Amino acid sequence: MMDSPRTNLLKARPRGLLPAPAMDEEGSVDRTDTGQAQVRQAWRALRSIPLEPSRLSDRRIVTLERRDPAHVAFDIMRTRMLKTMGENNWRRVGVTSPTAGCGKTMVCANLAFSLAHHLECRVALLDLDLSRTSLADLFGVGQAPSMARFLQGRSAVEDVFLRHADNLALGLNGCTESFTTEILHGRQTGSALETLERTLEPDIMLIDLPPQRTSDELLAFLPHLDCILLVAAAGVSTVYEIDTCERELDEESHLLGVVLNKCHEPGGR
Repeated sequence: MMDSPRTNLLKARPRGLLPAPAMDEEGSVDRTDTGQAQVRQAWRALRSIPLEPSRLSDRRIVTLERRDPAHVAFDIMRTRMLKTMGENNWRRVGVTSPTAGCGKTMVCANLAFSLAHHLECRVALLDLDLSRTSLADLFGVGQAPSMARFLQGRSAVEDVFLRHADNLALGLNGCTESFTTEILHGRQTGSALETLERTLEPDIMLIDLPPQRTSDELLAFLPHLDCILLVAAAGVSTVYEIDTCERELDEESHLLGVVLNKCHEPGGR
């Protein structure tokens, strides 16, 4: 049985609503029947990939099949997240950690599957920790495409994103990059994210981002986010690191909450 993450989730203190991602008139979302048919066709055009439940379970992904009681903590986190994001008209949520080794990618994956169990909720999971291939490795997807190429406008949505079930799009990164700050901060990155939103119309974009204290990559990407979730780990993150990261994120963005991972419940295994 996996340890349940403890959450101080959604204690966010919004300082006013963050507007929905801007789109120009030409690229505005089409809510007509024809537009929705095009969105459904775009989802069907994504290559469907089979996932191995046993592999994911071995890697602490408990929300795909929901057999481990630990999935409940993620489902609660999901529901609170949807409530706050809906109230504030937020769509893009980043997930970071103070340092590497806190389990942010595991939290991202569990949240993505939990969200996708709401069949009316379209979810896009993006790996933008571009110096690593964490999500592709986690899912066992070899030869995953380059998310950097997508952000630079050099690859189309249907060439990069994979699909699980009918409502979870997976943007897995298969190529490690150097000097990723310039990519994440680039104007083309904003355009690529808007293209993704126009094409697939995800209700939630869940974005796995670099650790906060190891580089300036996260800071470069913050303008593209509506809110952010901080994942810390017992025995890995210090109180100072958590407090510092929480304060900085609350100043620069809308802090959705803090998840304490790898903690043992009293009386648990």
